[in-house]
Amino acid sequence: MDASRAHDPDGAAAGLYSSDDAGTRQAIEKLDGVSVHTMRFGPNGVPDEAAVNAIREAYHLRGWKHLVTTNDSGGPVHNGHTDVWMVLDGVNVRGAVILAETPRSVTLVTVAGNLSPVDILHLRGHFGIPKFDDDGLHSQK
Repeated sequence: MDASRAHDPDGAAAGLYSSDDAGTRQAIEKLDGVSVHTMRFGPNGVPDEAAVNAIREAYHLRGWKHLVTTNDSGGPVHNGHTDVWMVLDGVNVRGAVILAETPRSVTLVTVAGNLSPVDILHLRGHFGIPKFDDDGLHSQK
């Protein structure tokens, strides 16, 4: 298993994007943190489905809004399952979670901040956040 975390209290991550991508820079500056946890299982390993379902249920019980579920086709994870939850404060997003499960790995991406729906659009495709448009999720290339 390997796990990684990212937190950017000084806004240094926004400096990694060119000035011509001002919307993305502004969205990044509104982030309180992003964390990415990936658990990989060897060729004989399989994620414990009960444990993964417990993660899904925990977000449901805490009142997070489940927005997206993809299975196998069209999602950012091939041969897997992807879920997206958000917690809203009016129209702004206070947090988002992406749970991506494949036959040999589970990845949990959490985003915290005070983001508008437009900010979320600017962040898609960055920090492990799936690239999506009004037709749903798409594979990142």
